[in-house]
Amino acid sequence: MPIRILPEELIDQIAAGEVIERPASVVKELVENSLDAGARRIEIDVERGGVGLIRVRDDGCGISADELAVALARHATSKIGSFEDLENVSTLGFRGEALPSIASVARLRLASRTASAERGAEVSADGGDLSAVRPAAHPPGTTVEVRDLFFNVPARRKFVRSDATEVGHIVRLVERLALSRPDVAFRLRNGERVLLDAPATDAEDTRIASVLGAAFLEKAVPVRHSAGPVSVSGWIGLPTAARAQPDEQFWFVNGRSVRDRLLMNAVRLAYRDVLYHGRHAAYVLHLWLEPRMVDVNAHPQKLEVRFRDSRHVHDFVFRAIEQALAATRPSAAAAPAVSAWPPTRESRPESGSPRSARGGTHAPSSAVPRFTRELDLDGPSDSRSPWAIAEAVGTSAPTPSSVADRPATDVDQPLGTALAQLHGIYILAQNREGLVLVDMHAAHERVLYERLKAQYAQGEVPAQHLLEPVVVELKPHEVDAVLEDRGAWERAGFDIDALGPQKLVVRRVPALLSGQDVAQIVRSVVRDLELDTGVHHLDDAADRFLGTLACRTAIHAHRRLTIPEMNVLLRQMEATDRANQCNHGRPTWTRLTLGELDQLFLRGR
Repeated sequence: MPIRILPEELIDQIAAGEVIERPASVVKELVENSLDAGARRIEIDVERGGVGLIRVRDDGCGISADELAVALARHATSKIGSFEDLENVSTLGFRGEALPSIASVARLRLASRTASAERGAEVSADGGDLSAVRPAAHPPGTTVEVRDLFFNVPARRKFVRSDATEVGHIVRLVERLALSRPDVAFRLRNGERVLLDAPATDAEDTRIASVLGAAFLEKAVPVRHSAGPVSVSGWIGLPTAARAQPDEQFWFVNGRSVRDRLLMNAVRLAYRDVLYHGRHAAYVLHLWLEPRMVDVNAHPQKLEVRFRDSRHVHDFVFRAIEQALAATRPSAAAAPAVSAWPPTRESRPESGSPRSARGGTHAPSSAVPRFTRELDLDGPSDSRSPWAIAEAVGTSAPTPSSVADRPATDVDQPLGTALAQLHGIYILAQNREGLVLVDMHAAHERVLYERLKAQYAQGEVPAQHLLEPVVVELKPHEVDAVLEDRGAWERAGFDIDALGPQKLVVRRVPALLSGQDVAQIVRSVVRDLELDTGVHHLDDAADRFLGTLACRTAIHAHRRLTIPEMNVLLRQMEATDRANQCNHGRPTWTRLTLGELDQLFLRGR
């Protein structure tokens, strides 16, 4: 076949295939044009999944009558005019391909009127064939009607799914657009049924509540962080609000909805040691930076972007989310790490104040005295535990008569005071709001892990030389794996060397292992690391090592604790970052409020 120039009609249909993938693609392009036109209200109507009809109305600046036909020409745009404009583009659209691409695969009607014009005008296109511009009655703004999508491209129409599926894609798309612009009112209808009605608002949290529901905000924390010309803001879901699917992950770069792998990976890393495996974080995040620092001309549908300095952007986002998650520790105003009972009406936030304290109307924590002396869990005085509880409690902790016997309302301690140990697994405590249950292994695991991370980063992990070296028998490949990663072991406080093809000798251990079965712990850590390779929720090898060490060192089930020992652990949880979850993302505590207990026992009825 000889080389030849393709017909214009075929060129238009090829170009349309890059931009118009399905009916939702049409909605995206038309709504983005409306936003670029300064619209404050946008109405979208669809029929038959968008294949029969897509109509987008806006109250934007409109198009003058003499520019209507030009608007349907390829590469015709009012948004850029030079290469410098392309480098600093701040509008959602700029290619000038959307309208002509849609017109080439559908029957399109474009009607518009500027505020200064006495009357509107309209133009039609049938598979790319334009009609003459004619007068039309129209208010200020623009209406685009797209009918019989893909009527002249049967091969493309075969890939269109059922009406319900296509409407679902359109709803999710409009939700993203509505989240990106709270100041614009959106309404989406499928026939006579209203699928989304989001009035304009100045409050971002109000728009999030109207699109994703108030439950999203009840289990989310705000993020506000900036550094020079870059800033990130929005809301991130608590680890307990993680979902089975990544269906509530929204990223916006300079107001543009994107699905960028770099940004999504930064968030995933920030959640790595608080999220249960297989779960996905929920978030709505906006990244703002100078237009010249990001290239939006990287994808025909503008769903992906390229950053001039991708590494710094990744680290900036990662640190911002990590800092916000570090504050997820037990507090009087925080939700429990896991819900043990459906919330009562009294425990829900008041309307208009989604971030108000949950759990009743008790006095604020600032009105209650606080014990400020920090308890040391890691001293070497008690050889029967890795955290030397007995002497630390005896010298620095309030006695049971001064804490446990005092009413919980007199002490500003979110986890309250310990009452008993349940089945050797859970700590039962009471606070001002009701009953608290703590998984002692998961809680101690997080306390140890955060302490190990801090010490490891500073290269100051307390270590203790053994009077007699401990010999650990392993398989040959396990010995090789330890020796290959000897640096991580040494920085964690170990002194390990090979004694033969199947033996290791341990001469020094971290202080927290004092009095423990060193050989058993080393074997457990080695085998856990081997099993976790490539699938562990912690991506960094050092974090994976420290997390496994903390898990194997933490107190386990059926270890009997005294009341003072339990209180030591509760106080450490309150002072530890990310203490709402263990290293594997499991919740560490929950509570039952007095109202929930009253409901359980039908009190007051």
